[in-house]
Amino acid sequence: MTSERVQITEEKLLSDNWYVLKRFTFNYLGKNGQWTTQQREAYDRGNGATILLHNPQTNTVILTRQFRLPTFVNGNRDGMLIETCAGLLDNDSPDDAIRRETEEETGYRIQSVQKVMEAYMSPGSVTEKLFFYIAEYTADTERTIGGGIDEEEIDILELTVSQAFEMIKSGEIMDGKTIMLLQYLRLKQLNQN
Repeated sequence: MTSERVQITEEKLLSDNWYVLKRFTFNYLGKNGQWTTQQREAYDRGNGATILLHNPQTNTVILTRQFRLPTFVNGNRDGMLIETCAGLLDNDSPDDAIRRETEEETGYRIQSVQKVMEAYMSPGSVTEKLFFYIAEYTADTERTIGGGIDEEEIDILELTVSQAFEMIKSGEIMDGKTIMLLQYLRLKQLNQN
């Protein structure tokens, strides 16, 4: 891994207990023309995808609620987080992965998904790139049980878009990817009017 301004000189595995945490030593060419040696840690858990399911007839969205330990240890009293359906790509394409995750978590079988953006969510320490999607659902959309797989315990919430925005204001929704997709939906709706 080398570019004109970055030369990785050492890569040290610190942990591979859950995902992979490495410490990198690298030379960096600053704007002043001087090379400096720096160290940073990077957590690699793979890339992921997230989706906002929207019913245009009722102006409702499907969100999930589940326990997230990092939020608990950082002050979220019960550790429960309301968020858009999301998951890792594993070895699938982003489109296939998000359809799989949607069915596993929400139970909805979505065929048509629209990619709206890609973003690095925490680039100071995490390598993950997230692929953002939106899809429509209706009362007639084929559905299985949902709720997650293995140890996942996922609640499925159907909220009006107005309720979701009130929950952002009140602090009940604090997940970045969810807020980004809800904002995307709001801008899309404003542009259609």
